[in-house]
Amino acid sequence: MYKLDFASPIGVIEIVGTEYFISSVLFADREEIQFLQTNVTPALLLNCYKELDEYFNGHRLEFSVLYKLEGTAFQVSVWEALKNVQYGQTASYKEIAQLIENEKAVRAVGMTNSRNRICIIVPCHRIIGANGKLTGYAGGLWRKEWLLNHELKHQLILS
Repeated sequence: MYKLDFASPIGVIEIVGTEYFISSVLFADREEIQFLQTNVTPALLLNCYKELDEYFNGHRLEFSVLYKLEGTAFQVSVWEALKNVQYGQTASYKEIAQLIENEKAVRAVGMTNSRNRICIIVPCHRIIGANGKLTGYAGGLWRKEWLLNHELKHQLILS
């Protein structure tokens, strides 16, 4: 596994992967860049870095990097469903449960959402409570709010 840090406006994001797929894109619990590009950094990680940079600069609506979702069949179905929530939009945990045709699994959807290892690219930050309020985000609610506001701000420009 290779690692590469991206300095986002809301904290360091650690990209982890191989030559073939990204395995995680997560906010790091540190303020300094630790993993820099080297001559052995796979092109896929460099592409992920580039796409994150475009996203944070308001120039990217969707991601094209190859990643691997690792989890149970239920977890993967939830994470796949998250990709249906478009840039600048939100959905509730209940709506995701309905999308995977398991309406009673709202709490399980919430737990699975919090275990997403491909943040931003698999947009778990776009999932909110049924009442429209922001609820849990592994990266912190303040980051979730920032990401949603960022997308709303750039949505009209990019559409």
